[in-house]
Amino acid sequence: MKIAVCVKHVPEQSKRIDPATKRLDRSGEGAINPFDVHAVEEALKLKEDRGGEVVVVSMGPAGAQDSVRKALAMGADSALLITDEAAAGSDLVATANVLAAALESEAPDLVLFGQQAGDSDGAVLWAAVADRLHRPVISQVANLSVADGKVRGKRQTEFGYDVIEAPIPAVLAVSDAINEPRYPSLKGIMGARSKPQRTVSLSELGLEGGVTGEAGSKTVVQALSDPPPRGDTVKIEDDGSAAEKIVEFLAERKLV
Repeated sequence: MKIAVCVKHVPEQSKRIDPATKRLDRSGEGAINPFDVHAVEEALKLKEDRGGEVVVVSMGPAGAQDSVRKALAMGADSALLITDEAAAGSDLVATANVLAAALESEAPDLVLFGQQAGDSDGAVLWAAVADRLHRPVISQVANLSVADGKVRGKRQTEFGYDVIEAPIPAVLAVSDAINEPRYPSLKGIMGARSKPQRTVSLSELGLEGGVTGEAGSKTVVQALSDPPPRGDTVKIEDDGSAAEKIVEFLAERKLV
């Protein structure tokens, strides 16, 4: 069984929108999306149980190689990184176009995603990729099993549990409740350096202009602005009498 895991390289610093580009500032240090680590772990468990291989697929700047290496150090067999300046500014739709093209070239039996990304919290990319691949999709999977050419996912809802079965090939988005990810061992970290790691451009995937980047995006950020003021505010400095000042403030408004 061949399993592809899509991972994202996300900023480690506080989220900040660049006012010039109106995009998330990704200039600082980054790391693998914490939700995606659970997808990597589940893929490795399936490999250990059923055999096969795990390939990591990522789209991002050259620095995303750090996140790819962590997945390889955990135990993935190979990696594919799509990096191209023409992909900068891609929204959900454009990103799904790129990942779907990469996954088609890999032809995996299962595609695993983390439930969402820590930098955007969209939680819909897996659905868009599944749509482009014309594959069934199960989301919020907290327990996963594979048998007889089918995948079964159990997920929790406000009304209880859903158990959904789908034929393979399929796309799955796993929750962070599905497992406890392993830590890369020193042997795994050293071995990751020698594992196959391919870096490809958009043209190598057969993608032409207009389907990626800002040109291929269906959403546009028109403007950025500070949130509106909340009205009159009173700031109380704690010089030892803060408690009395707060009581006086509330008493004036007949709140105490």
